[in-house]
Amino acid sequence: MKFLEPSLIALDVEAETAEEAIRLAGGLLTNAGTTEERYADAMVASYRDKGPYFVLAPHVALPHARAEDGVKEASVSLLRLKNPVVFGHAANDPVQLVFALGGSTSSEHIAMLRKLTTLLSNPDNLEQFKQAADVETIQQLIRGNET
Repeated sequence: MKFLEPSLIALDVEAETAEEAIRLAGGLLTNAGTTEERYADAMVASYRDKGPYFVLAPHVALPHARAEDGVKEASVSLLRLKNPVVFGHAANDPVQLVFALGGSTSSEHIAMLRKLTTLLSNPDNLEQFKQAADVETIQQLIRGNET
């Protein structure tokens, strides 16, 4: 499982639309070799079909698709947007943090979600994700929460 490793994090990226943000977050997974390119397409298709159901907290989106849509290895990426983007969620827009999830089995998917939920349920952590100056600061935050 690759969980928010340095190669899976991009900070202050510019995106104009929710779909572009989802594709960029998915691209991080593809570039790391954990998903096929079509996985980002599947995440966008899911967003088009079902709407912003994965915008789970204020300013936080967790786009994902099914494992059979091109997941090679369980992974989570983080795309922090330079300027928050509207995803169309009544309560939690605009989104600044996009965590793309690629789960290869349902148990891995649940394990990654649990790990991410634990991190994000702390308002201080959420603020640090938004404010971190660099990837290393985010790595320290993650390591600090694993103990």
